[in-house]
Amino acid sequence: MMRIVAVLFGSLLLSTMANSAELKVFASRAVWTVLQEIGPGFEKETGHKLTLVTGLSPEFLKRINAGESFDVIAAPPPALDGLIKNGKVEASSKVNLVRSAVGVVVRAGAPKPDVSSVEAFKQTLLKAKSITYLPVPGVPQLLERLGLKEALASKTRVPDTEISTELVARGEIELAIIVVTQAFTTPGVELAGPLPKEIQSYSVFGGAISTGSQAPGPAQHLLDFFRTSRALEVIKAQGMEPM
Repeated sequence: MMRIVAVLFGSLLLSTMANSAELKVFASRAVWTVLQEIGPGFEKETGHKLTLVTGLSPEFLKRINAGESFDVIAAPPPALDGLIKNGKVEASSKVNLVRSAVGVVVRAGAPKPDVSSVEAFKQTLLKAKSITYLPVPGVPQLLERLGLKEALASKTRVPDTEISTELVARGEIELAIIVVTQAFTTPGVELAGPLPKEIQSYSVFGGAISTGSQAPGPAQHLLDFFRTSRALEVIKAQGMEPM
């Protein structure tokens, strides 16, 4: 009896291994931090292996358009639309995954500035010794609309990679204007508060499957995994909303 069980178990294991896939995933940081939490569960449940690469979407687009292979990309919808237009991802696979509000982040333990109103937010930025934000659409336009672009130019640092909150955590920059999820996923920083509702905006992150993926089924399973109870729990814990 034990021999039969062992043979059946071995056959099941070999079948699982034969059907397993290695998925290369390009993921914006907001999705990457979720995958860091739910990825091990996905791998255990499915037998598939994830290779996660995080960064800014312009970097992903450059690498993909240069011919680098991948299976799934998680990025803002405009980036996905560009890849659909270029035939790099399947249009039918595009799905919104999460969204995050924008807020102000400061170093953990530092006094939290007032950002509860538009005027308070403006005064906080004018009084700050240094400011950082990501080079993505939204924040530069907001600062210009509020008439702050020139006044803040000399004390603003815009990094090429997603290290804004790390700069704040190290004390190199006083505050960051960033998606609030990074306040929950970067050690050493705290959320001063979300932007006032009058100027609040949301950053949406979606996912899509590469037209060149050799494992479209497992790739779809990964996108579907964002609807599981565990994924929803992680998304909310990281200050975001599921979509």
